[in-house]
Amino acid sequence: MSFSDSGSYSNGGDHKSFRQITRERLLYEMLMPEKNGTPISVWKVLILDKFTVKVMSSVAKMSEISQQGISLAEVITRQRQPMTSFDAIYFIQPTESNVNAFLSDMTGKSPLYKKAFVFFSSPVSRSFVTLIRKDMRAMKRISALKEMNLEYISMDIQGFVTNNENALEDLYSDEENHQRADYCLNVVAKRIATVLASLKEYPFVRYRGAKALDATTMTTYRELIPTKLAAGVWNCLARYKQTIEDFPQTETCELLILDRSIDQIAPLIHEWTYDAMCHDLLKMEGNKYTYEVPSRSGGDPEMREVLLDEEDPIWVELRDVHIADASERLHEKMTNFVSKNKAAQLKHSSKDSGDISSKDLKKVVHALPQYSEQIDKLSLHVEIARTINRTIMEQGLRELGKLEQDLVFGDAGRKDVIKFLSTNNVINQESKLRLMMILAAIYPKKFEGEKGRKMMELAKLSGDDVVAVNNLRLLGPVHTESKRSTTGSFSLKFDVLKKRAARKDRVGETQTWQLSRFYPIVEELVEKLNKGHLPKQDYPCMNEPKPTFYSASQSPSASPVLPHSRRTPTWARRHLSEDGYFSDSVLGRASSGFKKKGQRIFVFIVGGATRSELRVCHKLTEKLDREVILGSSSFLDPQTFLTKMKQINEEEEISLDDIDI
Repeated sequence: MSFSDSGSYSNGGDHKSFRQITRERLLYEMLMPEKNGTPISVWKVLILDKFTVKVMSSVAKMSEISQQGISLAEVITRQRQPMTSFDAIYFIQPTESNVNAFLSDMTGKSPLYKKAFVFFSSPVSRSFVTLIRKDMRAMKRISALKEMNLEYISMDIQGFVTNNENALEDLYSDEENHQRADYCLNVVAKRIATVLASLKEYPFVRYRGAKALDATTMTTYRELIPTKLAAGVWNCLARYKQTIEDFPQTETCELLILDRSIDQIAPLIHEWTYDAMCHDLLKMEGNKYTYEVPSRSGGDPEMREVLLDEEDPIWVELRDVHIADASERLHEKMTNFVSKNKAAQLKHSSKDSGDISSKDLKKVVHALPQYSEQIDKLSLHVEIARTINRTIMEQGLRELGKLEQDLVFGDAGRKDVIKFLSTNNVINQESKLRLMMILAAIYPKKFEGEKGRKMMELAKLSGDDVVAVNNLRLLGPVHTESKRSTTGSFSLKFDVLKKRAARKDRVGETQTWQLSRFYPIVEELVEKLNKGHLPKQDYPCMNEPKPTFYSASQSPSASPVLPHSRRTPTWARRHLSEDGYFSDSVLGRASSGFKKKGQRIFVFIVGGATRSELRVCHKLTEKLDREVILGSSSFLDPQTFLTKMKQINEEEEISLDDIDI
């Protein structure tokens, strides 16, 4: 038996994406281990815990796992039948309950499995290693113990979460429960570090500094959250430098650690891209969308589930484009598909079947299976876009969206909101709450005392809604700048007409579509980081880079890309064959090719990240020619964020699944 770390993995050669590396490590490094230089038995059992089930399922299907010789996957906490002729691969967190369950499986007169290959998702403590080594009955059956250092869930080709769903509540509660907050930050730091260990990356660690870090002002715990998290990650990396074979000893990338207070508006504003609209307006669970289809037997409609993810190239192409652009492209795709596909032509043609030549008939027969799959996929997205556009009309979101963006860019103020609420009877209560919270983030003093109470009465907010607005203060003030009104009329009250802007229009960028003006703060920060222009006093570095780093970190082929161009990036383009089919399967992998890029940029937002922030990471990867990877404790849709802001000060029960004993 050997005890090793993740040093056997090498990511040399062609540049592979973050998700590709994660997937290959799990499928090939872990599921196809060797003992004494020869592969283990053909069929194996895979044992997971509740967390590693999520890790595994985020990058691989059960069919792909089966191809690696896995006949059965089971959860370690459940009672299992003995399979003494099979070897077992354990992929588990290094917790006391997991270690004890493993030892129980492999000891006694009747062990459950023939041999065990144990892979821990993160560093295992010396005490657990000693406990295992002391059990001689188990030792005889253990072929390998290894730290995989892979304790994160891949949500996207460039996104991951540490699965700390309650981080916002744990860290920003008014009570400032330091014990709970410290525990949360320790878990998050450990899991961020496993991302870097898995990719063999050693970063310059930058973080948002505390705003009041001076001798005269007391610094609150909340202001120190990024500082504490950066220190935790740094400590984990120091261990990896000593223990992981071939781990870099000099910096290879950049890590920027932020918290949700950096941008309070991004989780609230209506984002108009296809991805964001799906997660905002449709009832989705993660990437799973449930919809009705007519019953083939003529009975009640049937419910179907589909994953909107990178297995679907249509989704990959459309997710980051404006909903109007997505609708146009889908219409073009459907028209093109019907005009070129033989089976579609047959279905939509009134031509009598007797007039079809044998050659055409052969093409139609060949086309039918693919036709069904392709038309189902296209029809699904056409229906999704139609549902979104109908909801936009019914809820009056175009007018609301314009007001939201005018507020953010300083072209509208409190009076415009009052006028809108007084005259608009279409928008629902959730939209009113989001509008109030955007206004409160930009004008916090306007929500103090009587003015705030009257404003919320005008919006007819419930008691819970008022709590959410008031709790926004826990995330700190939004940086704003004064902006003079451009109404054109001369006023003797020179400074009264000033409005506040939470964003500046980006120089050199044009918007092809209405309501595409908004951008999250992360976009600006990453661009400054890339150029080496991020202010050191606001974003200190644990290990300050040399001035030459920023010129070396960019790819030589890097060239600017117009961010709002209608032109589809090459990685998202689709090619139609002469028969109307996509040249690659709709169900094929949509992002397999990754050209050589500059050094990676990791951005981590503790407290939750948004779809708009993931979108700009996709965009900046193309623009900067550097893979920009977004991590967070969880991903937030607007409804989840509102719920959390209502409950942030309520007592939460700690889940036993999240505790390492």
